[in-house]
Amino acid sequence: MAEYPHYTPEEEDKMIEEAYGEVLQAYLQSNHRKKVEIIEKAFRFAKEAHKGVRRRSGEPYILHPIAVAKIVISELGLGSTSICAAFLHDVVEDTEYTREDIEAAFGPKIASIVEGLTKISGGIFGDKASLQAENFRKLLLSMSTDIRVVLIKMADRLHNMRTLGSMRPEKQYKIAGETLYVYAPLAHRLGLFNIKQELEDLAFKYEHPQKYAEIMAKVEQGEKHREEIVEEFVRPVREKLDAAGFKYEIKARVKSAYSIYNKMETKQVPFEEIYDVYAVRVIFENDDDAMEKIRCWQIYTFFTDGHTVHPDRLRDWTSTPKANGYRALHLTAMGPEGRWIEVQIRSRKMDIVAELGYAAHWKYKTGVYDDDQELDKWMNTIKDILANPEPNAVDFLDTIKLNLFASEIYVFTPKGDLQRLPAGSTVLDLAFAIHTELGIHCIAGKINHRLVPLSYKLDSGDQVEIITSDSQTPQPEWMEFCHTAKAQNRLRNILRKDRKALVERGRKVYLDFMDKEGVKPTKEIMQKILGNYHLTSDTDFFVMLANDEINISAKKLKELGKNRSSIMAKILRNPFASRKEEADSVKKEPINRKEVYVLHPDDAEPNYRFDTCCSPIPGDDVLGFVDDDENVVLHKVSCPNAMRLKSAFGSRLVATRWGGKAEKFIVTISIDGIDRRGILEEITKTVSDQLGVNIRGLNIAARQELFHCDLTVQTDSTETVETICRELKKIKDIKFAKRIS
Repeated sequence: MAEYPHYTPEEEDKMIEEAYGEVLQAYLQSNHRKKVEIIEKAFRFAKEAHKGVRRRSGEPYILHPIAVAKIVISELGLGSTSICAAFLHDVVEDTEYTREDIEAAFGPKIASIVEGLTKISGGIFGDKASLQAENFRKLLLSMSTDIRVVLIKMADRLHNMRTLGSMRPEKQYKIAGETLYVYAPLAHRLGLFNIKQELEDLAFKYEHPQKYAEIMAKVEQGEKHREEIVEEFVRPVREKLDAAGFKYEIKARVKSAYSIYNKMETKQVPFEEIYDVYAVRVIFENDDDAMEKIRCWQIYTFFTDGHTVHPDRLRDWTSTPKANGYRALHLTAMGPEGRWIEVQIRSRKMDIVAELGYAAHWKYKTGVYDDDQELDKWMNTIKDILANPEPNAVDFLDTIKLNLFASEIYVFTPKGDLQRLPAGSTVLDLAFAIHTELGIHCIAGKINHRLVPLSYKLDSGDQVEIITSDSQTPQPEWMEFCHTAKAQNRLRNILRKDRKALVERGRKVYLDFMDKEGVKPTKEIMQKILGNYHLTSDTDFFVMLANDEINISAKKLKELGKNRSSIMAKILRNPFASRKEEADSVKKEPINRKEVYVLHPDDAEPNYRFDTCCSPIPGDDVLGFVDDDENVVLHKVSCPNAMRLKSAFGSRLVATRWGGKAEKFIVTISIDGIDRRGILEEITKTVSDQLGVNIRGLNIAARQELFHCDLTVQTDSTETVETICRELKKIKDIKFAKRIS
């Protein structure tokens, strides 16, 4: 952690005034009406309010609001109201000033935005999941009244991520986790492409520092060669654009580190095998809206004339924009050295909306972006979810997240009406999207005269007829068929009405049982019961009781008679003996959550344990989660469950590092290649004899000329696994070798 340099009060004041001067200069260069006086007033007000206060890094606190205000004007293009709110966004939260003071000095609009920002201060997520969900509700409610609240919050989060290096490691994990979980998807949904990409890259940098450094080094290493390839690719297109009289600019860019990492992980390939790292953007000036789309397609032909185009990678967002307002024409063409290069063709107006999304509405009020229809649709969905809130915090966040970050498909009703849905949507999702009553009574769908079930996943272009029946009623298993926030929310509300009665019945059975056994019902006992049945809430337990799905149901009680006490003992104590023994076997040492926790896999009794969801080994990026028994439970940083833990229970996280190795980890390596006699012998000889690694399982099968092998080995670290994969790939005819578990 870098130490903040020491400055004299005069030097600090000069630095603050210079930083403010940069904000003012950016504002004066914009095309907003020049309301310098109120901006100056807001800055002076904030500077006085935060006087003497410092950030964790040691720098004067006022530099944070100034930095947020600079992002608001320079990167979001918002106006004086938003700049003032950015200066003042922490005043009510951190000082003695009230909302009324802000309103008296700056008026109701600025006060309202500051109040919205104050309600969601401290991050979207608190230490408890219920607080997390409540803060998120506040964010969305504020956004539904004035979307500038969330735009300024984005600027606030972006600056916090840029200065995350001054935080303790476990705080870095928490903030990076919630950034990836909600803020980046929210930026995506609002069309803030650059901010979304930077948030993802910064989160990736702190979650996987080594992998981030490796990818960035390789990107920088190949920069010169990449520029040569792109220039060779666009040269003939430049000539055609010039000849046709276009005013344009061509930008070359590389995929972000985070998206490269995701592709490497998804496809299990090294950096060198990622072929679509390159991207080219053509931005042309256009003064005639009627010609905009035609000119996009004209430029498209300039690329197709001289290059081979990938037939499955054409994306026409000019005719049907994305839900966040994005419009462009995308194609992927073959460049030099057999490299696929993505091309994005946009007018200047399209580019502004692509970079700023809904923020462009405030930057360019004079016709550049005046179509708020899609934003209104989305906000109506958000209001709809908020009107029927999900009581379970994680379910609520997942429901909202469904609505934030999904590719889209376009389907049609029998009358030809267009319906936009997230990719993966089913017939049931469409039914609920059209009308709740249609969803409740839906029994099937009909596509091209063919009947399909409720669970059938729709494709873009499908024309779907919903078939209903008055006798049809929603079933709990329908939840598995719902992939949209609206359908899930509607269905939960319907099922919850029936569930309430079951919960009350189950609670009565439980309380009667405890009363007869003479045991006082406590939270501790309930936690043990929930753990035994792998349930997350007591309501789930009560429903199972009411439905006779577990042993201590009312029906079983009647059968058990005098043996109830022994059954009670079995349920409440015995199932947890193994867990207690497991917990006791973990070497206890004081857990200082402010320091990096060193993992010792080579000890006879390791000072951690694993959860069942992922299988990290020494060398993997892992984080520790301190459970109720003060045991450190390990997860891979990229594990989906770890993502939730980072978001919901930040205070329980502990940063970790491996302090040793131990040859007791089981790993499976997937091998693919061309089949030939003796290949199996060479694999086993390389692994067992040459590398001295213990093979625990081997499953090999050949089909025609190819073979696939799953090799399970006992190893000590990721380093050894990488060595195994590298040596296997040296064997003739083996094309791929990668770790899959």
